[in-house]
Amino acid sequence: MDTKKFVQLFGEVLARKFSSHLSIATADVEIADTARVKAATATLKSEYYTLPESLTVLLQLLVSDESISLRQLAATQARSLVPKHWKALPAGQKPQIRQHILQRTLAEEKQIVRHGAARVITAIAKIDLSDGEWPDLFDTLMQAAGSQTPRHREVGTYILFTTIEALEEDMTAKIPQLLELFGKTINDPQSAEVKINSMLALSRIAILLDTEEDEDSLTTIQNLIPQMVAVLKAAIDASDEDRTTQCFEVFQTLLGCDSAVLNKHFKDLLQFMTNIAADTEADEDARTQAISFLMQCVRFRKLKVQGLKVGEQLTLKCLEIVTEMGDADADDEEVTTGRSALALIDVLSESLPPSQVVVPLLNNLGPYVNSPDPDRRKAGILALGTCVEGAPDFINTQLHEIFPLVLRLFQDPEDKVRRAALDTIMRLAEDLAEDLGKEHEKLMPALVKHLDTAMKQLTGPEDTKNMDSIKACCNAIDALVDGLDEDVLQGYLQELVPRMSKLFTHPDFKMKAAAIGALGAIAASSKQAFTPYFEQVMTALSDYVQIKDSEEELDLRCTTCDAMGAMALAVGAEPFQRYVRPLMEATEEGLHLDHPKLRETSFLFWGNMAKVYKTDFQPFLQGVIKTIFESLESEESDLDVELGEEAADLIGKEVTIGGRKVKVSALSDDELTAADEIEDLDGMEDDDDDSDWADLHAVTAVAQEKEIAVEVVGDIVTHLTREYIPYLEKTVEIIVPMTEHPYEGVRRGAIGTLYRIYAAVWALQPDEVQKWKPGLPLQQKPTDEVVKLGEVIATATLGLWNEEEDRATVTEINRNLAATLQLTGPSLISTPSNLTSLSQTVVSLINKQHACQLDTGPFDSTSSPDDLDPGVIESSEYDWLVIETALDVIVALSQVLGPSFAEFYKLIDKSILRFASSSESYERSTAVGVLAECIRGMDASVSPYTSSLFKILMHRLQDEDAGVKSNAVFAIGLLIATSEDEREIGKHFNSVLAKLEPLLGEEEARTKDNAAGCVGRMISSYQDKVPLGAVLPALVSVLPLKEDFEENSAVWGCLVRLYSEGEPTILGLTPKMLPILEQVLGPPEEQLDDETREQVVQLVKFLHGKQAQLVKKYPGLMAAVNS
Repeated sequence: MDTKKFVQLFGEVLARKFSSHLSIATADVEIADTARVKAATATLKSEYYTLPESLTVLLQLLVSDESISLRQLAATQARSLVPKHWKALPAGQKPQIRQHILQRTLAEEKQIVRHGAARVITAIAKIDLSDGEWPDLFDTLMQAAGSQTPRHREVGTYILFTTIEALEEDMTAKIPQLLELFGKTINDPQSAEVKINSMLALSRIAILLDTEEDEDSLTTIQNLIPQMVAVLKAAIDASDEDRTTQCFEVFQTLLGCDSAVLNKHFKDLLQFMTNIAADTEADEDARTQAISFLMQCVRFRKLKVQGLKVGEQLTLKCLEIVTEMGDADADDEEVTTGRSALALIDVLSESLPPSQVVVPLLNNLGPYVNSPDPDRRKAGILALGTCVEGAPDFINTQLHEIFPLVLRLFQDPEDKVRRAALDTIMRLAEDLAEDLGKEHEKLMPALVKHLDTAMKQLTGPEDTKNMDSIKACCNAIDALVDGLDEDVLQGYLQELVPRMSKLFTHPDFKMKAAAIGALGAIAASSKQAFTPYFEQVMTALSDYVQIKDSEEELDLRCTTCDAMGAMALAVGAEPFQRYVRPLMEATEEGLHLDHPKLRETSFLFWGNMAKVYKTDFQPFLQGVIKTIFESLESEESDLDVELGEEAADLIGKEVTIGGRKVKVSALSDDELTAADEIEDLDGMEDDDDDSDWADLHAVTAVAQEKEIAVEVVGDIVTHLTREYIPYLEKTVEIIVPMTEHPYEGVRRGAIGTLYRIYAAVWALQPDEVQKWKPGLPLQQKPTDEVVKLGEVIATATLGLWNEEEDRATVTEINRNLAATLQLTGPSLISTPSNLTSLSQTVVSLINKQHACQLDTGPFDSTSSPDDLDPGVIESSEYDWLVIETALDVIVALSQVLGPSFAEFYKLIDKSILRFASSSESYERSTAVGVLAECIRGMDASVSPYTSSLFKILMHRLQDEDAGVKSNAVFAIGLLIATSEDEREIGKHFNSVLAKLEPLLGEEEARTKDNAAGCVGRMISSYQDKVPLGAVLPALVSVLPLKEDFEENSAVWGCLVRLYSEGEPTILGLTPKMLPILEQVLGPPEEQLDDETREQVVQLVKFLHGKQAQLVKKYPGLMAAVNS
């Protein structure tokens, strides 16, 4: 090998890398230098790095007296070549090389070179030790780490760290010796670097440690945690940012180890980190990293955090930290302590029960929102808004108190407080649109006024303050209108449409997009009422579906196409007809403009066209399906992500990897060394490192596109089922493998679409086949095609369902499975294996033992069961959602299995009864509602459970929550009507009647309706036990039912029968009954199902025959008589 030429080329690359940091080079020189270094790099790779001699030269450069930068670069290149060439070097040279590198590294003054050389030594050791060579290395390193010379200790401890990191399991036998050493070096009196190296090494040992088999080592590491905390504190006190970051990374690593490592000191560690976060004298970077650690604790040690009951303290500390935000906006991307505190509140509200986060926040909000200090008012309202997404159900129960507060602060004299209140309004509208919409008479005028003020004060494109306010108002209106009824929103169209349209011409693209997006939402919610504005708006927006000259224009094109799709759904097929072909052409063009979002927009627009035009969309179907298939079958390549200087702007920000947000930290010296390589030589990374990344998958634009594409397939199949049949087989072949896609969004979309396909194909069967009957074996078998499709879908989803770790994906399966069972009956689970699989998964879900519920880290075996037993502790609303949807599956099972469901109920009764006794009202309400549906499904086979059900339901009949009471009344009525355990019913009958009387007088309409239904069932089942003279007048007084129209079948079935029997009390109430009858036969039509309506009509005709003169007073009744 031409060593001189090699060194020359290497020097050229080094010189180029050095000059790239200078700003004096001209463009021409820059281009020439770049070309030269690329040529040099190519030559090195092709002609030199393939030869073992290149490694020898690099190692010589590493131990030479050359410049620091050259030795650093030589180290990085040598490290990459060791796995390829070390074995090929002459055996006689190796001892001298080993000794020379080790000695030179021990004497090296520059840390960055020491760390690079240490990585080379580790790479050599990994090969040598596996071959039985370099046997004295470990002893040499232990001696160096215990040396009297600080430099030797620094090198020895660092090489031991890198060796443990690289050799992993091969170092487990030496753990006791290593722990003894690092137990001393962690307290090094002279070198902070030795302490940091010791911490790094201890974190790697913790990863390797078998905590069950090696209890002594576990105890040693546990006892070293306080000393590791002391090292972190010293780094923070010294304002040493690099070492502070390294220490935090060590604790993040320990958090990912077996929970036993940190359990002993976990509470103290939480307190320490909380104190750092709250310390206004500490560096901001240290505070934000402490908050980041607390967030990870809540995510990955959720049960432990919940058991320690520290949620309230963390919430209130964060609330105080948020006051430091000053004039900064909450949605800026820069990582600050205040924004990090808001992020922690968000994680807390999502992960912990409301009693530990939202309740204490609300209880302590007063001094903040009523403070004369605007920063405190702002903090209070921002913290409140941040909780909404994590606990929407609980926030909804408090909305009557929260809304006046939010509205007051929206009118605050300080702009930053108003902006924060607007942010909270937007969050409330996004998650509670329907309930917040009830306050539209107060809220909409306030939003319009705020919008008008900002538009009036807007001075130009540099006026970011007013521009941000306008965009925020548009976004809030966008979210709010989703919860407004068509007739309500119609009254606001004259105010909203002109204002939004005026913003279409503003030069700022984001402002245009906000207004266009809001107008799309307005159209979608106002439906036909939007028609008078349709043509004008479409004309104003027409140019924006053609623009394509910049990224901003393409983004605006996306928003415009989305809005036009919403308008099509609003006004319908005929008004939109003339825009269809031009927009189909525009969206087709959008596929080829190299803008991933625009491709997704095209797919979504096509889905909307399928919804609007149904079979009339068929002319476009072949081309649309061809394009979507191409998307679904496209290859996804791995992404090469290099975080060097070019990515410096990402430091401190969050990126998404595998669907998870990851904070990017600055690189340490050794990481910079590794990142500073010329290029990826020949893909010669250490193969063993691949395991560290095996479970991480970048969420590529292609994956996100597939998520949208597969969902649009579901839209098209649903609305053009017969037309889609030629493509169905291939569609299923493509989508089934996507249920195992690395990206959970694609998995969810594939699952939802498969179930939609099954439901659509089911509906093509003859009517008599669709009318399924409960129970197994099947009494009505589907067609062979449907059976085959069902087998494919069940096989693809039920197995995944049991093993899926992503909670949202499991929730999606729950929802789809429940809805599909209710629509198609028991055919999908008619095989014993499918029913068994379903049963096992549902039981694991409601017992909180499913794979998706164990992502909070291993249970803490050292804490009390009351702290950690997942069966008895409260659930966060996010945790509850997967359980609630699993309960939906149980309800569906009770419907499709009928009386045979009683066998399955044995497996779940205790779990549901436990939820029915929860401290959270939403859990009690849901569980009692599920019990009611189970009773209805089991019918008489519920009898063996009568006693236990009465016990819980009678208790819940006195619940403080109206929803729980309503469900309990409904369930009791069903139990009395279906159970054959007359003895048990007799015990409770009079008590139930007594408790129903006050419920008939409740203000809550649904409670009254359910009480009426219960009375009707009790009379129908045990008429002789009911004092009709007292009960019937009370029952009639609450008619007609106002909310729960399902109860009309029980009420009117009872009353019609009493009339047919000539019961005196009901006959005497006829004058009061006639206007009620007229109301129930009038609008809304959904008051009565077909069977009940027919019974009521026959009753009217019967009464007309008896008392024609009275009936003639009511036109609605006469219409029924003449029908």
